[in-house]
Formats: sequence, structure tokens, C-alpha cells
Amino acid sequence: MKNHRFHLDQSRAPIYEALETFRRMRVVPFDVPGHKRGRGNPELTAFLGQQCVGMDVNSMKPLDNLCHPVSVIHEAEQLAADAFGAAHAFLMVGGTTSSVQSMILTACKRGDEIILPRNVHRSVINALVLCGAIPVYVNPEVDQRLGISLGMRREQVEKAIAEHPNAVAVLVNNPTYYGICSDLRAIVRMAHNAGMLCLADEAHGTHFYFGSGLPVSAMEAGADMASVSMHKSGGSLTQSSLLLVGPRVHAGYVRQIINLTQTTSGSYLLMSSLDISRRNLVFRGREVFHRVADMAEYARQELNAVGGYYAFGRELMNGNSIFDFDSTKLSIHTLDIGLAGIEVYDLLRDEYDIQIEFGDIGNILAYLSMGDRPQELERLVSALAEIRRRYQKDGTGLLHQEYIDPVVVTSPQEAFYAEKISLPLSQSEGRVCSEFVMCYPPGIPILAPGERITAEILEHICYAKEKGCSMTGSEDPDLQTINVLA
Repeated sequence: MKNHRFHLDQSRAPIYEALETFRRMRVVPFDVPGHKRGRGNPELTAFLGQQCVGMDVNSMKPLDNLCHPVSVIHEAEQLAADAFGAAHAFLMVGGTTSSVQSMILTACKRGDEIILPRNVHRSVINALVLCGAIPVYVNPEVDQRLGISLGMRREQVEKAIAEHPNAVAVLVNNPTYYGICSDLRAIVRMAHNAGMLCLADEAHGTHFYFGSGLPVSAMEAGADMASVSMHKSGGSLTQSSLLLVGPRVHAGYVRQIINLTQTTSGSYLLMSSLDISRRNLVFRGREVFHRVADMAEYARQELNAVGGYYAFGRELMNGNSIFDFDSTKLSIHTLDIGLAGIEVYDLLRDEYDIQIEFGDIGNILAYLSMGDRPQELERLVSALAEIRRRYQKDGTGLLHQEYIDPVVVTSPQEAFYAEKISLPLSQSEGRVCSEFVMCYPPGIPILAPGERITAEILEHICYAKEKGCSMTGSEDPDLQTINVLA
């Protein structure tokens, strides 16, 4: 475990303990939720179980209040901060989207510049729509073989800081969806030397805080804020997340920002899952993630021996744009067997009953974590070998890049709220987009509000649709039309 101080009793789970105490008291509920511990909704109770619906309760004095925690939630947040090496931690029940948005809204206001890579999750650009900050994109290098975006090179960040000295923050993906890390320590140093904050989107990096031999975590690298998706590799319930804050950021202001958008009815199921999962990670994380990394390495070796696939890993590291690699990620390039990643994704689900995390234009990602077992991994490797044997074809004409570097014409906020018209996709070339277009997952926009629509981008969108990518973000669910500035 990395730099954990252990002055607090990490064996505690205060929210869970308070809920257990509350359950034993058999309190008569004349408050919300209206299902009244499940009695009013027997079908829901039968589906989720009595214990689950019995814990779905409202904020009250014995259970604290997420908007202004003073007792058990406050204690749970102190324990989380201690476990993750942060000055403060906030329990988030709106997913890592709400954590990312709170992080950016804390750092930026209307007109502020923020330096960031273009291959960010849509939640980042959503936050710019909300607050009116101006993105300064560092277009990351693309690995031409794999078609994926890499990290930000130190020189690129240095240049962006020099050209935009009034920017308020630098945002870094730690890691990308595929497991690639920038030189976070160096970027933190550059940001701080320029008087800027360094923010980290750690949606896919929870385990960095509890593994050995894994890339550096944001808090250990000295970042000022980090959004940590506990429900991904951390084992908590879907939609639960953490926002970590370093000593340079005013925690009281962060709480006010969170309360602008987060629900006032925080789910105790989600909060208790964060509490229990944090405790589990502290005591079992190192052993668990060592096993996960070993499983991923075994699968990489097996798949690369099959031929046709390229399960990539730490051999890509170059000391800069691929400064480090998350060895728990099983990222696999598929184009050499003549299939787009999304086609392999669909075959695994439809033919083999295997659900992986995502497939895009040229790659797939199998997300390995604490609940995976070697026998299921063997099944995945066997299925991929069989897909190669049954479906391999000539790959001529396949596209390979996850997105095209965009031309930014205006800020996301201006474009999103501007007067707009709807045009057929085929007639939109040269216009400025006023909405999002992306394959989800991974949720990296192909187009964001304020970006120019080019022939190359239109080809990419049509190709992704044709291959079966799930296209999201646009007002037209079928993406026959697109909203552009009038």
C-alpha cells in the first residue's frame, strides 16, 4: 500500500455500522421513501430483497446528511481521505460524472482556460458547457498501429502552459480507458510552477492507490483533485464514486460546488457500499490487485500466442507519452484479424455469452478486477481464439483511429446554447457542431459542441455506425441529422 498513514481505524465502516444499528431499532417510518422499508412495494422487495430495501432510507439525524455531513458520513469521508492519501474525500452518489464535473466547476469559472487532452470523457466537456470555461486542447499522440490516443507528452503540456499562462488548471487522464498514463508527477510540477491546479480523471485508476507495481496515483503524485470511480475497479455499487482533494484546495468550497448539482437525497445503499469497499481495499487491495495484474499478464501472453490479436502492455512504454501502463487492463487490438473491435465485442456477447467492457474501431477492452477468476479468463481466451478461426477476414479498408483531432471554433458553452438548426448528417460538412457525437463506451466525443464538422469526421461517424458502435450524445437518436450553429 502506498503512503497510507493509518492513524484512523480503517477497520471501521461508520455508515454501514449506523445502518445496522438503525435496522435493529425497528423505527416506525413516517418519512420518505414511500415504499416504507419495502412494505408498500412487494414486487420490488421480492426482486431486491428485504435487507436491501430496508436499508434504502432517508437522511435523518442518526444517519447524517450527505449535503452537510457532521457525524457518520463525515467519519466515512475522513477514513476515505486517510486510505487514499488525500487531505479530504467526498462521497459522490452521481457517478464519477458528478465527481469530474464538481472538480472542474471548483477549478474553473466562465472564461477561464483549462488545459486538457482531447480524449477526455464527455463528462469533462459537459462541465465546460455548464461553467463556460474554455478548453485548451493538447491533442495527444496517436499510436498508428493501435489507433488509440496516448498520454500527453511533457513538451506538449509545457508548450500549452507557456502559450496560455492565465489558464487555471491542467487536467490529466490517469489512466486512459486503455491503461495508458502520462508523466503525472512532471505535469503536476509544471502546473504548480505556473500557479495552476492539476486535476486527474481517475475513473479507471482506483486500484493505483492499493496495488504494488502499478502507476502512480494522483494524490501520491501531488495532484490537487482526483475523481476516483470506486464502482469500477474498487468494488462498490454502480454510480458510487469519490472526489479526492489535496491540501491546496479549499474543502468547504468544494462541498458548496458539489451541492450545486448533487442530489439532496443521497442513497444510503451507494454510500454504505463506498464505506465497505474502502475498508475492503485497505485490507485486501494489495493482494487482490496483484492477482488481477497476474491474470491480465497471463491472458496477454496466451492471446499473443494465438496470433492475429495484439494484447498490448508495458512494452509500449516510452518514458513520455506512454510514461506508464496499467498492467491490470486487458486491452486487445483486433484489426489484424480483419475485424473491428466492436465486431469482436458483438460476437463475444451474441455467440459466446461473454460481456466485455467495450469495443471500438480497432480494439476491445476486457475489464479485469477483484471478482474475476482464472476459469472465466480461460473461457475468454478460448472464445477469442475461436472467433479468429471462424471469422477472420481480410482487413483492407478498415479504419483504425478512435477519433479525429478536431478544429475548435468556439467554446462548448457558446455552441451548446447558441441558435442552431438541424441538418442531415450528409449535408453538415464545414458547419460547427452544437451537440455531442460519441461511441459509448468509451464516451470520448468524436464531436463536441463548438467543433467543425469535416469530411474525415463524417466518414468516421458513418463507419462507426455501420460497424455497430452505439452512437450517443445527439438529439436525433438515429443520428440521421445533426445540430449545427445557425
